[in-house]
Amino acid sequence: MSTRAWAARGAPPPARTRAGRRELLGFAAAGLLAYAVDLALFTHLRGPAGLDPLAAKALSFVAGCSVAYAGNALGTYRDARPRGPRPYAVFFAVNVAGALVQLLCLAVSHYGLGLTSQRADTVSGSGIGMVLATVLRFWGTRALVFRNEGRVGSWTG
Repeated sequence: MSTRAWAARGAPPPARTRAGRRELLGFAAAGLLAYAVDLALFTHLRGPAGLDPLAAKALSFVAGCSVAYAGNALGTYRDARPRGPRPYAVFFAVNVAGALVQLLCLAVSHYGLGLTSQRADTVSGSGIGMVLATVLRFWGTRALVFRNEGRVGSWTG
């Protein structure tokens, strides 16, 4: 389909679509690596290191955020300028907001709706909550942490 045909349909040109796909895939890859680091470190800190669960999770969360930031800054958004003087702090705040979304989904399901089985907790917190939190993190990273300038095929112009 020609660029003119895409424009007539109101759809983005193919180059923008490919760039958007690359952005999503890069963001997902950085997130998966961060998740793996978070999980592995939490498991180690909770098990062999013997830390209590909240301390272990706090440390593994910070490590996961750091890996995700590095992956996005050096990979996905390497050509975009960070927004503001403290991009890591904003990135960390966006990730905390994502974690709160996951907790809110779990709390509403478990305490509000009375769905108290382990399966319901997993679906609400790690399923629905993770999807909503990822959407928030993606939006926050691209809108609040990295500027539009320098982003190939930016969806926001």
